[in-house]
Amino acid sequence: MTELFRDKSCPPVLFESAPQPCPYLPGRKERKIFVFASDREAVELYDALSKLGFRRSQSFLYRPACKSCTACIPIRIRVGDFTCSKSQRRVLRKNSELKREIAPPRVDDELYRLFNDYLHDRHRDGEMAGMTVSEFADMVESSPVRTYLVKYFVQGESNACRRLAAACLTDVLEDGLSMLYSFFDPRIAKSSPGTFMVLDHVRIARAMSLEYLYLGYWVPNSRKMLYKSRFGQVDVYRNNRWCDIGNPGAYSSETISPPT
Repeated sequence: MTELFRDKSCPPVLFESAPQPCPYLPGRKERKIFVFASDREAVELYDALSKLGFRRSQSFLYRPACKSCTACIPIRIRVGDFTCSKSQRRVLRKNSELKREIAPPRVDDELYRLFNDYLHDRHRDGEMAGMTVSEFADMVESSPVRTYLVKYFVQGESNACRRLAAACLTDVLEDGLSMLYSFFDPRIAKSSPGTFMVLDHVRIARAMSLEYLYLGYWVPNSRKMLYKSRFGQVDVYRNNRWCDIGNPGAYSSETISPPT
């Protein structure tokens, strides 16, 4: 990893987390390797490590490092190659009333209510359940890199009547956008707002002349992560390189080892 950085005399220090319950595969434990990204070096470090499958959480960059399981696979969309499927075009039409606004990463009462409503409906037993407004603000606002909130509103008759319907915390990298966390009003779930936000981020990345849209980790046997493999023109990071995903169905047995 040292060769990726200008200051080769001081490479980043990697740490390993203690085992925690896996949020994707029941009965398993997860470990992560992570590195602290100070304000001074964060941009260069993040750009380099994102190419190796790392993600960001506040001022830390991390990647799964489980001892007997490689089920978490970094995944990204090739923006220039991407074309919408017929069903994805329907999703764009269903959500055409949503108006996008790109804003600084700041938490207010409306954003926190939306986040809580989403967690209560979708992930009430997840690791984020019960997150306080202060903890949520740390997640959103603590960033040493270029980070934005991409918000989507249902527009009323006036600006005073508009309602926040969905949002995504998004980082800007040297070669792409990274969708860190997205959430939406459960009342509009039937219109597939999660898929819509991915498709709209492809449009944003194109407008910025960026090559990739990073979607985090894909877990083949996790229903929560199934949607990520449904986008065409995607790469996965395997064997220390990015390559086309090929047939998603071929990954289930070869990437997941028995629990220990």
